[in-house]
Amino acid sequence: MAEGTRPERVCFIAYRGNMTCGGQGIYLYFLARELSRLGIEVDVVVGPPYPDPMPFANSVQTLPNREHWARWFTRDHAGMLPEGGAAAALNPLNLYELGASRLGFLPEPMAFSLRAFRALAQRLRAGERWDLIHDVQCLGYGVLGLKALGLPVVTTIHHPLSVDRRASLIRDETFRDRIGSMAFYPVGMQARVARRIDRVFTSSEESARTITADFRVPPHRVRNVLNGLDTDFYCPAPDTARSETELLCVGRASDPNKGVRTMIGALALLPEKFTLTLVDNNHPDNDVFKWAREAGVMHRLNVTGQVEADVLVNLYRRAALTVVPSRYEGFGLPAVESMACGTPVVACRVGALPEVMALCRGGLLVDKDSAQALASGIRELMRSSDQRRDLAESARKRVESHLSWRQVASATADGYAEVLDERRGLPTRTITSDSPGQ
Repeated sequence: MAEGTRPERVCFIAYRGNMTCGGQGIYLYFLARELSRLGIEVDVVVGPPYPDPMPFANSVQTLPNREHWARWFTRDHAGMLPEGGAAAALNPLNLYELGASRLGFLPEPMAFSLRAFRALAQRLRAGERWDLIHDVQCLGYGVLGLKALGLPVVTTIHHPLSVDRRASLIRDETFRDRIGSMAFYPVGMQARVARRIDRVFTSSEESARTITADFRVPPHRVRNVLNGLDTDFYCPAPDTARSETELLCVGRASDPNKGVRTMIGALALLPEKFTLTLVDNNHPDNDVFKWAREAGVMHRLNVTGQVEADVLVNLYRRAALTVVPSRYEGFGLPAVESMACGTPVVACRVGALPEVMALCRGGLLVDKDSAQALASGIRELMRSSDQRRDLAESARKRVESHLSWRQVASATADGYAEVLDERRGLPTRTITSDSPGQ
């Protein structure tokens, strides 16, 4: 890789910041922490739910909103009314968020990006300077405003929203549902913004190809820096008793991409002694209970409900193996978390999972959408506890060496340097993406 000058100061913008709200909160926290350890000064501008304290950041500026979509979804209609009376109600962005939520659109990325543009423009006028802006999966039009101010701008897309929209369309049962899915996801806006900024970071070769195909981002502006894991937290515990019969699956039955129905079908083909622990919503209306009753395996299924991270780690540590029956993954975090905790994996040969499994070497791959193939793979790994232990020990070392946040931060900082060198007119290597582990 061509040598480049890493930035001295970077500003992250993220429309949601808490680690419980999804992958972007985890990504923001750990990447910002590791970049600061590399000597890069980090500022953060973030929307609710806000991140945990970030003492490593130079500053954290919070941009409030009324979280209209979440309140509309939970029918908290009174909570959607803006605080501050009529003046606040007539604020253009407040009106936009309220109206868009009522019409079934997701307004947060657009509204947050405009608030972030306004906040950073004010700080620039006051004399603050950044070498680069790093957007975290927002891709609202305000991001283009920051670029118009002359700032280098990069973004992170773990997978484009077009993937989520396709999954939603599969799940939809009526024409009205399909119209709602087409309206909800701001795919067009995000694609237009992604095509116009300096670099798109992503976490796998599969995601890089999907971003190029769906968002039409030129391949030389997409860079695979992999995804990170807190390997100090996700780690084996020798004093935890490991089951010889418990299978673990982490995934929402409501998301067709997670393949939970195939997992239930595979459980029905396995010997009676095997049980399945599913980390998913345990509401009685969850379809997984209906599928389990139909398959005759209800008594062998345990659905945990939402669990804290330390409970999830313990589930990984005690399981005989983890099953990832997904129909698509842009990275496959449960597979990596499991291998980091010393538990081997059976996964489907889809999306980025072949990349992840080839990199970590902690299990085996089977055909997707096949309960028979999944059950066969589980039987193969369950024949030998020694084989499972050897796979797990090898995979743990490879996760540490390739997928720690330190590695991801270093690759990201090198990507920043390439963007800055391009801005200065200096030659850099042409990139489509890096090979995993490079």
